[in-house]
Amino acid sequence: MSRDARWKALLELLVERGRLDVEEAAAELEVSSATIRRDFDQLAEQQMLVRTRGGAVVHGVSYELPLRYKTARHASEKQRIAKAVADLVAPGEAVGLTGGTTTTEVARALAVRSDLASGSPALTVVTNALNIANELAVRPQFKIVVTGGVARPQSYELIGPLADGVLAQITIDVAVLGVVGFDVTHGAAAHDEAEAAINRLLCERAERVVVAADSSKLGRRAFARICAVDAVDTLVTDTAAAPDTVRRFEEAGLTVIAV
Repeated sequence: MSRDARWKALLELLVERGRLDVEEAAAELEVSSATIRRDFDQLAEQQMLVRTRGGAVVHGVSYELPLRYKTARHASEKQRIAKAVADLVAPGEAVGLTGGTTTTEVARALAVRSDLASGSPALTVVTNALNIANELAVRPQFKIVVTGGVARPQSYELIGPLADGVLAQITIDVAVLGVVGFDVTHGAAAHDEAEAAINRLLCERAERVVVAADSSKLGRRAFARICAVDAVDTLVTDTAAAPDTVRRFEEAGLTVIAV
């Protein structure tokens, strides 16, 4: 197992359990205890975990894994959700994509749609996510608009007043939100308040808003509110979503698509 794969696995386990012992992690990953100690020390230097005697704990209550370490979580659900979201976008529309693993999959699903293989443009994509812009920029039939701003390393998103300036000048057909939590009472939320502010502005510039969230995000709250539930038109999630949760979103006026 490569170091990057090992680090990703360690961080996934840590987020899931909250605490890991060296011996426990070594047994899970089938490597030596010395290797795990070295990994924990190096991850602690990057402030991605907190070292404890004999192990490690997550980095604070609002811990957020960098995007590159989150790609494996609920991967199949995110890909199904992404395809369903991409199918909601019509050729020629302007679509806004926030950052995140699920919205990155939406960008990939849009890129392989045969009816978007040509056009002038086939699609206009507005995003504040550097990784999404990078992936789609090679598609000459897509017009890519990047908001500008200061890069946030955890999510590759551009934030701040420079991004505000661009979004204030445009309108879009559909905004696709990646979220940390989505709750009927508390709405859509992110970890970071500056990121939430950009996502909120993207929603305000859109004719319709779609939340793309796997079932683990539903009913959860996070620090920074993006928008209220009544600002969202459609929720696309996976079939593991609890029926009662789905019913509550539908009663709030949302169209819920479970895939």
